[in-house]
Amino acid sequence: MSKPIIFITGNANKFEEFKTILGKNFPREVESIKVNLREEQGEIEEICVAKCRAAADMVQGPVIIEDTCLCFNAMKGLPGPYIKWFVEKLGPEGLYKMLDPWEDKTAEVICTFGYCDGGPEDPVLLFHDITKGTIVSPRGPQDFGWDACFQPLGSDKTYAELSKEVKNQTSHRTRALEKLKEHLMKNVKY
Repeated sequence: MSKPIIFITGNANKFEEFKTILGKNFPREVESIKVNLREEQGEIEEICVAKCRAAADMVQGPVIIEDTCLCFNAMKGLPGPYIKWFVEKLGPEGLYKMLDPWEDKTAEVICTFGYCDGGPEDPVLLFHDITKGTIVSPRGPQDFGWDACFQPLGSDKTYAELSKEVKNQTSHRTRALEKLKEHLMKNVKY
C-alpha cells in the first residue's frame, strides 16, 4: 500500500476545492496537513520548488504544494507571490484601491502546484495555469481571499459571485490541478 499524497495547506476552503476538482474517482488517498514552511522570496517557480522540497523532506513522502499569485499588470506583476500578506492587511477593498493611481486594472492569477514523490533525489515538478481578468470594486462574499475583487476575463461576475461549481469549471486552480492530476494518473505508482 502506497503512502497517501499529502497536500500541504492550512486553508480548509482550498483543500475542499482541491478534493472537488480531483474528483471522487481519483485512485490515491490524499490528506491535508498544515505545516509552517519557511516563506521563500523570489520568483514563483523558485518559491514553489523550495516549498515543495522542504515539505517533502519534512513529510518524507509524496507531497503537493500550491501557490497562487495575483499579479497586477500596472504594478509589473506585484503583489504576485506575496498576495497572501496583502490580502491579510488590506482585504479585497484595499487591493482594489491600490490600483487607484493607474488606469490599467488588468491582472493575472497564476496558480502553481508543486509535486514531489518525497525522496531526496526526486525532482519537484511544477504545473501551472493563468487566468486573466480585472481588479474591480469588491462584490460578493469576502470570505475567500481576493475572490471578491477579481473578475475573470469574459465574465460579468467576480469569483466570489460565481457558484463554486462554475468557478471550479473555469479557474486557474482547476486547470493547473488537471495537469497535475493527469501526471499522477500516468506516472505515480499506486
